[in-house]
Amino acid sequence: MKKNKKLKVLHVVGSMNRAGTETMLMNVYRSIDRKKVQFDFISYSKQEAHYDQEIQSLHGKIITLTKTNSIKQIYDAIKKHGPYDVVHAHTLFHGGMVSLAAFFAKVKIRIAHAHTTSDKEDSYVRKLYIIGMRLFILMFSTTLLACSKEAGRYLFGKRSLIKGKVTYFPNMIDYSKFLHVPETKVNTFKLTQGLGNQGIVIGHIGTFKESKNHAFIIDMMTYIVEKEPNVHLLLVGDGELKDEIQTKTNQKGLHRHVQFIGNSEDIPTILHSMDVFVFPSTYEGLGLVLLEAQASGVPCIVSEAIQPEADLGLKLLEKISLAKGPEVWAERIVQIADKTEMNTQKITAAFQRNGYSLKEGITDLMMIYNWNAGGTYEQNANRNR
Repeated sequence: MKKNKKLKVLHVVGSMNRAGTETMLMNVYRSIDRKKVQFDFISYSKQEAHYDQEIQSLHGKIITLTKTNSIKQIYDAIKKHGPYDVVHAHTLFHGGMVSLAAFFAKVKIRIAHAHTTSDKEDSYVRKLYIIGMRLFILMFSTTLLACSKEAGRYLFGKRSLIKGKVTYFPNMIDYSKFLHVPETKVNTFKLTQGLGNQGIVIGHIGTFKESKNHAFIIDMMTYIVEKEPNVHLLLVGDGELKDEIQTKTNQKGLHRHVQFIGNSEDIPTILHSMDVFVFPSTYEGLGLVLLEAQASGVPCIVSEAIQPEADLGLKLLEKISLAKGPEVWAERIVQIADKTEMNTQKITAAFQRNGYSLKEGITDLMMIYNWNAGGTYEQNANRNR
């Protein structure tokens, strides 16, 4: 790259709604030198997404495409809005189409990024699609990134991981804004939500979709209410299953105990209002919000699907198998629902030790974008720990 040239990066996403990957990308975009770097985004959402206006205010483009199975649409978008130095796909196996289109568009750096550990594979056609797209990814991508070892194994295959073709790239957050939240701000939030100062506050942050397992959380609440009548559950986020979960909540008579917050800009305050964070996902690439919860000093009860890279070693993360059922989860939540003040120096040291620092992550990402510094999963994981 020429020194005076502006680096242009095209990210391919489903939509820029508030979720783990999208929030990470926004953390990066807000923090980089936008005089030298521009992020544009291909989106497949027919509706305006949560971050769209902010992206445009930062001089990035939202390029809306209509056909997820059209390589030509991606190619045309690259040629029309480029030239791009980097095309960075975050759309799982669809990234095969992205890398192929970027290859024909002569984009030098073509990145496929693994963010999850599972997908719906219940049909023969879907399995053929996965085989074909993985082949395209391996043939036409110049860089393979993964937020966890299992995410890399799922998208790129075990052989790619063993051969050292996958670069470990940890999710990153601006953890400093989660360390301290004024008590008056937390109390005001609790007052507006009718939480009071007594009882247990349980929380979950995530898109209402099948993998997040909200139904399990509601089943779990039926047992907690029996043990602790003065308990509240905060469900933060939106999504296609929200109405279904609200209906289930009402049917179980839990409407007085469950608050549906929707999307929020003030996640630090919400986290600091919680006594326990629950995350019973059926599959997960990493779980960015778990990093935010640990930065806030909140104990977390998580499923076995959570990747080991999400544990910062602060003794705040405890795994319980989903097979043990919601009653066991409920019992453990009641037992640990006594949030203690964490040492912020220990939290800061844990983030730096595990490579989740936003500043370090941006430096590594710019290296990948500019001269494609590689390294195997194990080499990068060891470097960042």
